[in-house]
Amino acid sequence: MTVAAEAPASTQMSHREVLEALSGLLLAMFVAILSSTIVSTALPQIIGDLGGSQSSYTWVVTSTLLALTVTTPIWGKLADLFDRKLLVQTGLVLYTLGSILAGLSESTGFLIACRVVQGIGVGGLTALVQVILSDLVSPRERGRYAGYLGAVFGVGTVAGPLIGGVVTDGLGWRYCFYIGVPFAIAAFVLLQKTLHLPRRRREAKIDYVGATLIAGGVSSLLIWVSLAGQQYDWLSWQTAVLVAAGVVLLVGAVVSMSRSKEPLIPLRLFKDRSVVLAVIASIAVGIAMFGTTVFLSQYMQVARGKSPTESGLLTIPMVTGLFLASTIVGRLVTQTGHYKKFLLTGAVMLTVGLGLMGTLDETTNLFELGVFMAIMGAGVGMLMQNLVLVVQNTVRFEDIGAGSSLVAFFRSLGGAIGVSVLGALLAHHARTDITSGLADAGIKATGSADTVPDVSTLPAPVAHIIEHAYGTGVGEIFLTAAPLGLIALAAVALMREVPLGGKSGIDIAREQGATTNHQGAAS
Repeated sequence: MTVAAEAPASTQMSHREVLEALSGLLLAMFVAILSSTIVSTALPQIIGDLGGSQSSYTWVVTSTLLALTVTTPIWGKLADLFDRKLLVQTGLVLYTLGSILAGLSESTGFLIACRVVQGIGVGGLTALVQVILSDLVSPRERGRYAGYLGAVFGVGTVAGPLIGGVVTDGLGWRYCFYIGVPFAIAAFVLLQKTLHLPRRRREAKIDYVGATLIAGGVSSLLIWVSLAGQQYDWLSWQTAVLVAAGVVLLVGAVVSMSRSKEPLIPLRLFKDRSVVLAVIASIAVGIAMFGTTVFLSQYMQVARGKSPTESGLLTIPMVTGLFLASTIVGRLVTQTGHYKKFLLTGAVMLTVGLGLMGTLDETTNLFELGVFMAIMGAGVGMLMQNLVLVVQNTVRFEDIGAGSSLVAFFRSLGGAIGVSVLGALLAHHARTDITSGLADAGIKATGSADTVPDVSTLPAPVAHIIEHAYGTGVGEIFLTAAPLGLIALAAVALMREVPLGGKSGIDIAREQGATTNHQGAAS
């Protein structure tokens, strides 16, 4: 019996074996990040070519985040029940299909629909990469490898805008969607060759009612915050209907999950203080992470007159900060076994970075802007992966998938709500400033103030008014987001640091299998 109990310890993977198994996952993570960042620098031209509005600009991003958000807990729950390797490959297939169709778009409506398909696939990649990492290495060693994921995130974040800018300026924006397809295919093949996980299948029914209610509730609220103040007033019957529908559907989802034997999100997870605090901090990180990459590109191109390629290059400081912080801190977490002090430092840097970014206007020195972005990026890098580690180290083994996806869900939800709300604020600010600026200058307005302008084609007096409107508008939305950094700081400060475990998911599964087999033999 002693031999059976100790056998799993001898199966621990070497560093090289872990890296080989991670190779396909790292490439899949790169694909997931590329899908959002590569489009950011091309968005002004995409919306201009397709005749879209500021609302369309926001929804090209929000639609993907929405699909990613509502499907992440579903993917996470599936990961606790079925073959994780097959699931992540399915996510890659969906991403590839959505990308090809998006490149063929002739209208913003069709493009948004294709981005939804992309988002469903990316939701699988976002949830499953973290879950599978928990299979391969123990929480104590996970910080080191999570740092690699953070590094890939940083590379994907910086490569996306750069590739997107070069491709948009050269081949055209449609190739921004096609260029991720070869990476997705390569990731699929690598996963098939290098990733070998124990087969798992639990006989259980997915809570489809809960999943549908969550999707409907979140969608209703996101549609409300995206369109309020533009298509209708914040205080209107449309607001009342959408908010009421969202609240009722989400309450229904909670009721459904409380009665289900296999709830989409096990409500028992919220009984743990660390999980709740990690979720709160993740929402703040999501708003900062997604909001910055989306609206910084618009700031660079509209307020500063930069090309898509130049816009991508100018975001390098933010991604460098994220890359270095994630990689270095990941190693330090593994070496020391402590994570809370790094989370606290990250929350402080995020708050300071957002506050400094709140000083932006169209005249801000680019070197200063680079410093501000680096500080904010370092804050995100310290927080993002380690918040997942906190939850994985806390929840039960059978809830690893649901717990990991819970953090990703709320991070994506924060990003989706943040992009929608901040986009609505920017649209309102720009529309108001442009209208008043043209009136003060005695210039007659033509066209819609809600349309994203191509500044390079406008007369200098008009271009200056628009640059000022978008420059101060982007600064305003960062300042609005700054208090969220304080919320993340408070959440992290209240966490209790739990010693990191020393067993991987595969080790635990084998131990449980050995125990089950022994009990079966004894009976």
